Amino acid sequence: MSAVALEHRRIGDSDLVVSTIGLGSWLTFAGGVGKERTAACTRAAHEAGVTFFDTANVYGDGAAEEAWGEILAAYPRDSYVLATKLYFPMPDGGRGLSREQVRRQLDASLRRLRVDHVDLYQCHRYDELTPLEETMDALGEAVAAGKVRCVGFSEWSAEQIAAARAIPGAVPFVSSQPQYSLLHREPERNGVFDLCRAQRISHVVWSPLAQGVLTGKYRPGAPPPAGSRAADAAMGEHLGDGSRLRDDELLAAVERLGEIAAEIGLTTAQLALAWVLRDEQVACAITGASRPEQVAANVAASGVRLEADVIAAVERLFPR
Repeated sequence: MSAVALEHRRIGDSDLVVSTIGLGSWLTFAGGVGKERTAACTRAAHEAGVTFFDTANVYGDGAAEEAWGEILAAYPRDSYVLATKLYFPMPDGGRGLSREQVRRQLDASLRRLRVDHVDLYQCHRYDELTPLEETMDALGEAVAAGKVRCVGFSEWSAEQIAAARAIPGAVPFVSSQPQYSLLHREPERNGVFDLCRAQRISHVVWSPLAQGVLTGKYRPGAPPPAGSRAADAAMGEHLGDGSRLRDDELLAAVERLGEIAAEIGLTTAQLALAWVLRDEQVACAITGASRPEQVAANVAASGVRLEADVIAAVERLFPR
């Protein structure tokens, strides 16, 4: 194992170059973390060299975008790459990827974020009710208008991705945002990784620490520790039934992962992040944080190179 300074990678064939560790705002800045800590975590990330900040209009019904609109205004606009998304229902009644919604939700996001453009605009899910040609044309209009630099998608199937790429003249997707971690390797199995590799589409993956499970904070046979997401009612509801946190066999495997990490001078979370980033096709692992020290710990995983025997040992614990 070796490490270098915070690493940056290009997203697809675009001109977007981002830090391999990004900061997201789903479970934290959307309402679970107050303004002061949101600002502190954002400041810690920016000062550490994090350049990718990911949010969505639906996070806190716009609250996460508003928070970053205020906080990020203190930093030079060209010092970070700003990504947001649309699709899910909003309080104004809008949802989906129709031409009207792309126009309306993009303008609303720009107002909340206090910017004249976003660097990466992503389709949060696929819209079965809108013709794909209409969605792609609307995204192309947003790029042509200078409101969006590049476009991407989250949790689309290989078939949906291929259909979009086949539309003549369509603006090209440069990024995919799938859930991906040692505990969720579905994109390796369903053809998404293979197709994106062939199409030169990079990944900015979400939940690389499996919503905290891969930090090692949860122990077999023990209740969730105070202050953890699973112990917090506001955040714990996002973890579903929490069955993974009651699976002693899985949590024992995570403990073993921690032992492997300690042997090479990493934390459990850092090893899990380094494993995700072992694939150069992954441009960025989006992490959350409720405290600045968590940001620093996650950033330390950037640039780590895992030896083949370590990767093999890890994947024996969590087979594909």
